[in-house]
Amino acid sequence: MSNTSNQPSGVANQVPPRSKNAFWPVLNIALGAAFCAVFGMWLLPIEQAAMLGILIFCAALWATSYVPEFWPAIALFAFITVTQIAPGNIVLSGFESSTFWLLFSGMVFGAAIKFTGLNQKAAGLLIQVLGASYRSVITRTAFFGVLLGFLIPSGIGRVVLLIPIVVAIADQLGYEEESKGRYGMLLAASFGTFLPSFAILPANAPNMLLSGISEALYDNPLSYWDYLLLHFPVLGLTKTIVLIAVVLWLFPAQDPSHQMKPVNAHPQDSCFSRKEKQLLLILVLCFVAWLTDSLHHVSPGWIGLVACAVCLWPNSGLTSEHCLSKDINYGPLFFAAGIIGLGATIAYTGLGETMVNALTQVAPFVEGEHALNLALITGISILVGLVANLAGIPAIITPLAADLADITGLSSHAIVMSEVMAFSSVFLPYQAPPLITAIALGKLPLAAVSKVCIILFVITVLGLLPLNFLWWQINGML
Repeated sequence: MSNTSNQPSGVANQVPPRSKNAFWPVLNIALGAAFCAVFGMWLLPIEQAAMLGILIFCAALWATSYVPEFWPAIALFAFITVTQIAPGNIVLSGFESSTFWLLFSGMVFGAAIKFTGLNQKAAGLLIQVLGASYRSVITRTAFFGVLLGFLIPSGIGRVVLLIPIVVAIADQLGYEEESKGRYGMLLAASFGTFLPSFAILPANAPNMLLSGISEALYDNPLSYWDYLLLHFPVLGLTKTIVLIAVVLWLFPAQDPSHQMKPVNAHPQDSCFSRKEKQLLLILVLCFVAWLTDSLHHVSPGWIGLVACAVCLWPNSGLTSEHCLSKDINYGPLFFAAGIIGLGATIAYTGLGETMVNALTQVAPFVEGEHALNLALITGISILVGLVANLAGIPAIITPLAADLADITGLSSHAIVMSEVMAFSSVFLPYQAPPLITAIALGKLPLAAVSKVCIILFVITVLGLLPLNFLWWQINGML
């Protein structure tokens, strides 16, 4: 069930124009995947060859977006359960994962924030702290986006919340449509709430998929605090500073020409209502519980589910009566479950181990050279992300982690964590649905977003990843 009726028209119309004419492209992809499966039977066992075809089929559909993201997942569930390539509890394991329920909780939080009007208060607070110069506007907008990454565990949810707010603020500051100042603000918001948040465990889909698959395959739930400590200093904080510098360089503009006006006409409107205070308290307590999960060992997904249950309590006034039937888009949930189930099925059929053997013949791993081996693993993961989108990285690489650890001498935990460096390196917008959403909502030109992506990708690969390797050495990961 979709909530497109409650979304801005840019979001609601993203997929349908392509899906109307999707029959022939999808048929071609299916035929290509079937050909690969048949050809693979000459080299692989039947189950692995069939799984290779399924992997190509799903990855191609997720990469091209010819159909909504949930459809390949449902097709995966149907095909695997009918053919019995893997048991139902394997391919459907995503629905049992704490990651699935963390994503669900994030959607409920987003609906509650909108229903209570807490997003309007956020707009009022944001415009009061942006400052009077263009440089301060860009800097504080980007860091506000990072802050949202700690509060709302959904990249698209944060974009849908933040971009309309920034559009309204840009109008008030005098930055007209198609002006560099307006583009700069929107890009700072879009990238600020998306790229650095890969360093925050429950903030984006690939993070949660990585956590879910790792937990399902290796019984190793990731710690919120350890994950944050390992990734945020370089991939979060430092990348945000680099982002701000890139936006200011590519989109220079004059300081705001209009005097900023208070969003609320009456002083009493700026006070939080009782329901807003209740929701804010729930979100703060939830965040504290996430931050301290290394002490109580309760998965972030189950913590989010408890908070979600409180928000959905009948007559609580925190969500609408029709929240689950109208306000929640279930497509991303099936997509997440599909990715987790795909990874589990790849591992079950042994296709992952076969792929590892092929990779070791190409990648020049050197025993004892941990930095080189880590760089090669990261490079392979980045290539996977170019083909299968960012969410495909944890689906394909995580099932190989144990075998790659044996080959490289790195720990399986280091292999899993290296994926974060890969899916936080976005080369083009098509890899990242939140960026596509930002393009639609903010009327951003694809060329401008692509330029920022490419420049940040180059800086990340040449500068930030080596710096992150050094940080890992300091923390004893290498």
